[in-house]
Amino acid sequence: MTAKGNVPGIDTTKPHSARMYDYYLGGKTHYEVDVQAAEAVIATVPFAGAMARANRDFMVRATRWLAAEAGITQFLDIGSGIPTEPNLHQVAQSVNPRARVVYTDSDPIVLQYAQALLHSTPEGRTAYLQADAVQPETIIDSDELHATLDLSLPVALSVNALFHFVPDEQGPYEILAGLLKRLPSGSYLCLSHATSDIDDPALAALGRDVEEIYARGGTTLRLRSGAEIGRFFEGLELVEPGIVMAHDWRPEPGTTTELQEGRPSMLAGVARKP
Repeated sequence: MTAKGNVPGIDTTKPHSARMYDYYLGGKTHYEVDVQAAEAVIATVPFAGAMARANRDFMVRATRWLAAEAGITQFLDIGSGIPTEPNLHQVAQSVNPRARVVYTDSDPIVLQYAQALLHSTPEGRTAYLQADAVQPETIIDSDELHATLDLSLPVALSVNALFHFVPDEQGPYEILAGLLKRLPSGSYLCLSHATSDIDDPALAALGRDVEEIYARGGTTLRLRSGAEIGRFFEGLELVEPGIVMAHDWRPEPGTTTELQEGRPSMLAGVARKP
């Protein structure tokens, strides 16, 4: 079952990255045009679904670590995407029921399903803000954010699978630096990003094909090297094991990855603002 009907503000004639990601994860909130584009990606990279699930699992593990080990009680999730359980607030509030979470996304379809993101524990709080990451002031200065989060206290900024959709000319590093500047010492960055740093030359070539598939739908996918992704963490204190493939970031004992040996997911890391 896929999304039905035309939701105002949604162009159902072109695939959208958030709805394609929902398809990779086995969700139901997408249209036929998204299925066709996602299947084209899967035909090129058969393990694309496993990559998406590895990224989602990284978010779960990183959020749990931030809430349990780092003691973070406030989370700002930019580019949250279509709700898929467990959502970030469910993970954080399972550790600390008082955790507060603000979700933001620019896709109108996410707004239609945002109610699923607002089922907070009684002790905590969640809010949803429709805003575009390339206009960060609409997020950081919003009334919704300030009604939910106290920016004098540490915040975990989650930007998973976001910045590879922000081309260089839109200033992704400047956007992130501006957001982090508004957060106090002791805050954290949690980031994952599609990468061109792949040992297998054949797989690296396939990455360029995937960029083209997204481009045909009007979406810029900018794969970046490990060094380029490392720039997002400049000035921050990386948490062990550093910047690694998402499925290699603190895997839980006894779990196995769907990805065969040597297959990539996304580069990912968590870092603390000193």
